[in-house]
Amino acid sequence: MPYEHLTHTFDPFYDKSSRILILGSFPSPKSREVNFYYGHPQNRFWKLLAHLFDEAVPSSVEEKKGLLARHHIALWDVIESCDIVGASDSSIRHAVPNDIGRILRAADIRILLTNGATAWNLYHRCCEKQTGRPAVRCPSTSPANAACTMERLIAEWGAHLLP
Repeated sequence: MPYEHLTHTFDPFYDKSSRILILGSFPSPKSREVNFYYGHPQNRFWKLLAHLFDEAVPSSVEEKKGLLARHHIALWDVIESCDIVGASDSSIRHAVPNDIGRILRAADIRILLTNGATAWNLYHRCCEKQTGRPAVRCPSTSPANAACTMERLIAEWGAHLLP
């Protein structure tokens, strides 16, 4: 597959009551198709949040937004545009970061989490100096991270998301 130059096509999700910001790297082809975060049916993100917050797994974008809002979670991606091959985070090059400060200025974000190592590395390299805020790296919920069990995701994400 060849590299494509792509630009992020949907807005961050947040409001003034957001207290947690979760950053991915860049939307997958499936997420771009459904026009919202973690759209691939094998991505464990929504199952993980539903489990942690003892809720039903959301299926529609509106249900997903409701879950996020109820738990004061903002979502965005580190990258605004990049060259990428398919959904391969490891292929990202020529990354242009989003203005993460946009959310930090609008909401009292108390913790910033990244969904996986690539998001953390990109945030650390491209955004941390501008925001002045470190991020906590959580294991990726991507199906590409199949070696990470759901139990490990629950333990590591839960340590940061649950009181």
